[in-house]
Amino acid sequence: MRNLWILIFVLAMPCVVFSQTNEASWENLSALQSGHKIQIVEMNSKKVSGTFLSVSDTMISLQKQGGEQTIQRRDVRIVKRMETKHRLRHAAIGAAIGAGAGAGIGAAAYHPCSPSDSFCIQPGGRGANAGIGAAIGGVGGAVVGALWPSHRIIYRAAGS
Repeated sequence: MRNLWILIFVLAMPCVVFSQTNEASWENLSALQSGHKIQIVEMNSKKVSGTFLSVSDTMISLQKQGGEQTIQRRDVRIVKRMETKHRLRHAAIGAAIGAGAGAGIGAAAYHPCSPSDSFCIQPGGRGANAGIGAAIGGVGGAVVGALWPSHRIIYRAAGS
């Protein structure tokens, strides 16, 4: 059975490769509309964030807090579109992962009372520990998921 799964994953790899977009194409930037929030990582690793204004064959312009800035194409390593959507989905996924991990940790941390214990109260047993761990992990995972940055790389210079 394990060999079958390995075969399926190996055969699926070419499909994944062909479904990826060509991030090295400067023409991808023409899909951006004025007003989109973007972040540009320059060749010297400096990050510039702002609102997209325009793009030409040789440069990209954005509006940042200090005013308009134009960056030459040769100086651009990566252009990311900063998106704020999917926060709820990321929070739900984080909550599910956190709850599962918390339940596992809580259940694993349980140890029953032994006859040598002088005082021991365990009203819920292993299930109560797992439930408390799931609740704590779920809340933590939801917070991390909601704060997880969401962005999409529009352009990446060749060789970066």
